[in-house]
Amino acid sequence: MKKKGMEEQKGEHPSVKSPVKKRSDGSKKPQATLPSSQRVKSTSDGRLLHRPKAQVTLPPARDETETLQNLYDLLEAKGFEARLEGVALLLELCKNSPKLVTTHIVQIFDYFLLRICDTHKKVKQMALDVLAEIIAILEDALNPVMVLLVEGILKNLNSKDAGVHATAVNALEASIAHLVLVEGVYGRSPEVVQRYALPVLWSLLENKALPVRSANVRTVVARLASALHEVMGTQLQKRAASQPPHVRKNLSSILGW
Repeated sequence: MKKKGMEEQKGEHPSVKSPVKKRSDGSKKPQATLPSSQRVKSTSDGRLLHRPKAQVTLPPARDETETLQNLYDLLEAKGFEARLEGVALLLELCKNSPKLVTTHIVQIFDYFLLRICDTHKKVKQMALDVLAEIIAILEDALNPVMVLLVEGILKNLNSKDAGVHATAVNALEASIAHLVLVEGVYGRSPEVVQRYALPVLWSLLENKALPVRSANVRTVVARLASALHEVMGTQLQKRAASQPPHVRKNLSSILGW
């Protein structure tokens, strides 16, 4: 009786395992709800094709910011070797990423100008050498900072170190060679010449030591003055009237007025 009762009690309880319910539509989650990078495509024979995972890269803006900050840190570093690296990095950026340099031209050259007048001879000489190359690469993009560059070069023309003086003359020649091209610009944009080339000429003529220290320098200055006179005519003389007496005297001496 006891056994029979147990069997009856056992039969009264349903099985622990209940049947698995299937989805009414028998479909999986639609792929349209997944991000495009996670969707799965299939071939005509039903095989699945998994897209490779996209490579993670830094946003361009962040990458450029880090590059510029690295440049600034090197250019104002305490150790002269690090400053040399900064000068070399600027040249590399001018060659490989000119758009980045021209976009931030004023800020970059605020740092670079310090190296043109660096207290360490090696840094100063390398900066002047590199400047001559940069002028040939960036050309008109340097116009906003050309006056400051020339003024920086002038500070090195009276250097007693032959190497520094020679690189300064070379950099000045590169600067003037660029500015002399204004002959082809003046007819279209005279304001460009008056804004960028004239201040350089006044700065050169204001330096009384120029004709004394180097005949090459006087030749370079005369080249710019003659080019400006050719395109501006009497306007150059009128503009010179507002300059200090010794500037007018130097200009008159060069042009034979």
